[in-house]
Amino acid sequence: MEYRIEHDTMGEVKVPADHYWGAQTQRSFQNFAIGTETMPVEVIRAFAALKSAAAAANASLGRLDQERCRAIQEACSAILSGEYKDEFPLKVWQTGSGTQSNMNANEVIAHIGMEGRPGLLIHPNDHVNMSQSSNDTFPTAMNVAALAALRDYLYPSLDRLAATLRRLEEENRDVIKIGRTHLQDAVPISFGQEISGWRAMLEEDRRMIGEASDHLRDLAIGGTAVGTGLNCPEGFDRLCCEQISAITGEAVRPSANKFHALTSKDAYVFTHGALKALAADLMKIANDIRFLASGPRCGIGEISIPENEPGSSIMPGKVNPTQCEAITMIAVQVMGNDAAVGFAASQGNYELNVFMPVLAYNMIQSIRLLGDGMASFEKNCVCGIRPNREKMAKNLVRSLMLVTCLSPSIGYENAAKAAHKAFEENTTLKEAVLALGFMSSEEYDERVRPEKMV
Repeated sequence: MEYRIEHDTMGEVKVPADHYWGAQTQRSFQNFAIGTETMPVEVIRAFAALKSAAAAANASLGRLDQERCRAIQEACSAILSGEYKDEFPLKVWQTGSGTQSNMNANEVIAHIGMEGRPGLLIHPNDHVNMSQSSNDTFPTAMNVAALAALRDYLYPSLDRLAATLRRLEEENRDVIKIGRTHLQDAVPISFGQEISGWRAMLEEDRRMIGEASDHLRDLAIGGTAVGTGLNCPEGFDRLCCEQISAITGEAVRPSANKFHALTSKDAYVFTHGALKALAADLMKIANDIRFLASGPRCGIGEISIPENEPGSSIMPGKVNPTQCEAITMIAVQVMGNDAAVGFAASQGNYELNVFMPVLAYNMIQSIRLLGDGMASFEKNCVCGIRPNREKMAKNLVRSLMLVTCLSPSIGYENAAKAAHKAFEENTTLKEAVLALGFMSSEEYDERVRPEKMV
């Protein structure tokens, strides 16, 4: 491999000649060979948007000349378009401020910007990082990355899944089945009503995530090292946020208190908590679906779901609810990520939180997993749910909890006697009520009408 010599304040470093990064990136690449988790591409893209915005703001304030501004912005545009993906190799497990990823962006942008411009010097710190510090750029980038990921990956899948459930709700509004509480038989419910609960969960989660993530729009940029804004000109934060909004399509604003923005990650905790709520609801929905589809002969079997692949390497013909299993595993991972986010956010020591890379990594992973998982769940399972009307009707007739509608006529205690008698003697509820003399056959048929109980 061929190398070139780069230098930083600690001296010279050999850097692969075919890469655009510089000395500080190389030092991090060598010193933190930990795990396989690299900085999420969403964070890299957010850095490119931020650096382009900062260049424009600095040029507008007369601090950066137009030629360097244009070169920096063109480099950032190329990164945003998907070029230079191999120039960002740094691991999540690095300095907790994300300084090395900030410098990775600075160095790559500087070298790309100088390419094809003989005689133009773009310094990673002096020009690309002008009016900034890693301490305000990384928290800015991680917020912008989360907002973009929610918009691009999570909301489309969430909305599509909710829409499919709404369709199924309408299609099954008149399908009556037995309800269940405590895993035991309860009073009747329509299948459409049951699905409406699932649909409403997702719509409420959507609202909660939107409300929580609004706090991510308050950016730390302009706070520089400790929140005082040292070396940052007045108005830079506002201009930078305006440019970030224009580049990303996400409306952002300067944080009113930069000291808070640098040291606290409460907005991340709040937003990820809403993601955990979505994960919890998806766990419930997927479990309901796989339990209702259990069987095919020895389970509940009230619904059928798509059969996508063989389920066993030893049992021929077995088919499993694999999409439900995948989404529930994702839910578990998101819940674990939420614990990591909470712990990491609690570590804001003095003027800076130094757990930011792991915060960003877990947030982006949760959003991606939920988005991809819901898309797969909707496409390969939920859209193909069909009611087993015969089994639903059979279970409905056999349920003893239909006796609930008799309480106003024969009283709670007599209704309980009828239910116990039917269960103990393995007869129908109607037979028990008639045997106890509580009602005539005609009175029973008039009173026990499941379609009127929902």
